[in-house]
Amino acid sequence: MGKKYVYLFKEGNGSMRELLGGKGANLAEMTNLGMPVPRGFTITTEACTQYYEDGEKISDEIQAEIMHYVAELENMTGKKFGDLENPLLVSVRSGARASMPGMMDTILNLGLNDTVVEAFAKKTGNPRFAYDSYRRFIQMYSDVVMEVGKAYFEKLIDEMKEKKGVKLDTELDADDLKELAEQFKAEYKKEVGADFPTDPVDQMMGAVKAVFRSWNNPRAIYYRRMNDIPSSWGTAVNVQEMVFGNMGDTSGTGVAFSRNPATGEKKLYGEFLMNAQGEDVVAGVRTPQTIDQLKEQNPAVYDEFYKIVYTLEKHYRDMQDMEFTIEEGKLFMLQTRNGKRTAAAALQIACDLVDEGMITEKEAVSMIDPKQLDALLHPQFDPTALKAAKPVGSALPASPGAACGQVVFTAEDATEWATKKGAKVILVRLETSPEDIEGMHYSQGILTVRGGMTSHAAVVARGMGTCCVSGCGEIKIDEARKVFTLGGKEFHEGDFISLDGSTGNIYGEAIKTVEASISGNFDRLMKWADEYRTLKVRTNADTPKDAAQAMKFGAQGIGLCRTEHMFFDSERIAAMREMIVSKNVEQRKTALAKLLPMQRSDFEGIYEAMQGYPVTIRFLDPPLHEFLPQDEEDIAALAKEMKMEVGDLKAVISSLHEFNPMMGHRGCRLAVTYPEIAEMQTTAVIQAALNVQKKHPEWDLVPEIMIPLVGEVKELAYVKNVVVETADKIIAEAGSDMKYMVGTMIEIPRAALTADEIAKEAEFFSFGTNDLTQMTFGFSRDDAGNFLDAYYEKKIYENDPFARLDQIGVGKLVEMAVELGKRTRPDIKLGICGEHGGDPSSVEFCHNVGLNYVSCSPYRVPIARLAAAQAAIKAK
Repeated sequence: MGKKYVYLFKEGNGSMRELLGGKGANLAEMTNLGMPVPRGFTITTEACTQYYEDGEKISDEIQAEIMHYVAELENMTGKKFGDLENPLLVSVRSGARASMPGMMDTILNLGLNDTVVEAFAKKTGNPRFAYDSYRRFIQMYSDVVMEVGKAYFEKLIDEMKEKKGVKLDTELDADDLKELAEQFKAEYKKEVGADFPTDPVDQMMGAVKAVFRSWNNPRAIYYRRMNDIPSSWGTAVNVQEMVFGNMGDTSGTGVAFSRNPATGEKKLYGEFLMNAQGEDVVAGVRTPQTIDQLKEQNPAVYDEFYKIVYTLEKHYRDMQDMEFTIEEGKLFMLQTRNGKRTAAAALQIACDLVDEGMITEKEAVSMIDPKQLDALLHPQFDPTALKAAKPVGSALPASPGAACGQVVFTAEDATEWATKKGAKVILVRLETSPEDIEGMHYSQGILTVRGGMTSHAAVVARGMGTCCVSGCGEIKIDEARKVFTLGGKEFHEGDFISLDGSTGNIYGEAIKTVEASISGNFDRLMKWADEYRTLKVRTNADTPKDAAQAMKFGAQGIGLCRTEHMFFDSERIAAMREMIVSKNVEQRKTALAKLLPMQRSDFEGIYEAMQGYPVTIRFLDPPLHEFLPQDEEDIAALAKEMKMEVGDLKAVISSLHEFNPMMGHRGCRLAVTYPEIAEMQTTAVIQAALNVQKKHPEWDLVPEIMIPLVGEVKELAYVKNVVVETADKIIAEAGSDMKYMVGTMIEIPRAALTADEIAKEAEFFSFGTNDLTQMTFGFSRDDAGNFLDAYYEKKIYENDPFARLDQIGVGKLVEMAVELGKRTRPDIKLGICGEHGGDPSSVEFCHNVGLNYVSCSPYRVPIARLAAAQAAIKAK
């Protein structure tokens, strides 16, 4: 017996996620718990991987195994594929290891054909139901398996409804649906060039293939990149006996959460539709009823469901998201999973579960996705401005947050406006579909005409932390003309609107937003996280304002203060330019003397804001040409100021122009050429520290001076010498015994390779992983966007190496530098200050290689604190 590729639900269990996918493992678990789960089997993730290895074919061996299990299912149910007496119909659904809601495909009612549907109509005594199931199957199969677009079928349904003068799908009768089925098949033949398959075995293999294929559709790939899911995992396929929610008014289908996914409130929350199939609720084609109404309509089913929900929540010790179907008054469970929730709900649920004694504080820290916290740290509407504004409409508050931006009508436009124009946009759609994921990602908020709280737009937006208001049926939208009307007003592309994802209100204007604060559950969770983490978290901040914001978010110092950002101010740039075009050291020193008091007061402000926590100040880094004027007027003004000829100044400017500034005259190379720059900056750093120390004798200030872009120990020694001479002299003159440190950024591969040499001079290393990534890959961060998409498409890379640290290559250099640095200087202080300092998977890497701290932008400090705690818990 070779490898086993297929498992009956009763052969699996909840711990087999990697093999059976999330959905399959949970179906097996529910089956073992004795819950009413329709019978079926799971084709494993390994079969998916094998399918790709075999050149996108299902091998004979796997096909035979699938058919063996179809026979098993026939025995268990007493029904047969293609049988005219008692046909077996199945659903085919995807289920990856990590939950990817709405990213992959589902096919219902498989096994129907022209003859089976007639037998089915007779057997059930319900022809309308039989033909409704058939037209759905043709529609889904065409869309998923043969990629014949959904939109055309929807158009045919709308035309049929118009012809019959009815509003709802449910008002079409059996003959109408039969006619639609014929139209659908004709469309299939026209598009595919072959008849719609009638043999259930062919249908089955086509469907399984389609689910495997959907693992690599563009939206799934994009979702994986956003959520760090490797493509090697593959998806499982679940084949399950059909139960029907569309058999009439005692049947129905629904989705429910054991707690409110938007707020976390402990209360059964969900929606259902009578006489419908699952896709109707999720796609939001009809507006559903709330789960409370089920209690009135069918108290017995409601009670049974309620009991199952809380049995499952206790069993999984987490909030559950479940799909169910009622077939002629009998309840069936189709799936359960840990529910996607907003950041606020995630914190509420974690704290409640601890208080209810269901989980420990450590488990609470581990169950929150650090990236989700982002949503809580972002602005909310200014309460005064909000009071003054009048909503033009309101709908379902599907995902909280405050969004203000310009209206766009397609996902492509959202991406284009946001990336090319830097615009803040709000995506307005009839309903979103999985293809829209990239545009949704780039939008501030999402507004849909159709769809409930469990529609695609709602679930995906909640997962991304994006504000969403869904199901605003009052909107009349004309996507072709790019205009919609609401509340008697017309809104065109580019008009400003605001959405409140917490109330569902829609405003026809731009409303001011304000900063968020950390309190309540957030604060509680962060305190737990701080107990477990060993990595310190600092911030990258260049102004006292940023530093103060980071302190509010719990930063323990500054890991990177970029001094050049202070020179772009209009009053300062003049002195900076004067310094750059100086002809000799004397002129340069005169200009630097003007900059000194400005730098000193900046550093004083930053030391004050950090209240005695360590501050690492990086000396001037960018190439000088970045500070020089480019347009004629500015050049003329500077020439006049410097008493130079315009032509001479232009010659200086063009001589400073660099072809590859990334590798040019910058970083410590400036201090080697012009040591007086390092003298001035050292003076400002040390004088500021002495002044603040006088005011606050209780703080123990130890300035950390960081020399950027070192690649050779001798250049570090040269610049360090200038720093030490200057600093020691100032400290001695002040009669102080202040300590300071001199270290370097490791951002050139040669520095990592010779870190044992460099550590002879450097008292600390801070890994500048942005530059280290550029240099190691030989990519320019500013230009890589032009070709990286092709790399993702061809699966050469799965992630953007600038967003998530490349642990294989760049990571190896970091590990090497850590080890070599410690060999020379066992107490060397180690940190990271590239963008990766706020990325959870990179934070875990930093913990594992033994860094002392990570440093990230102020808004990512809480994310890094939580990620550091999770890394420490995981490592134990």
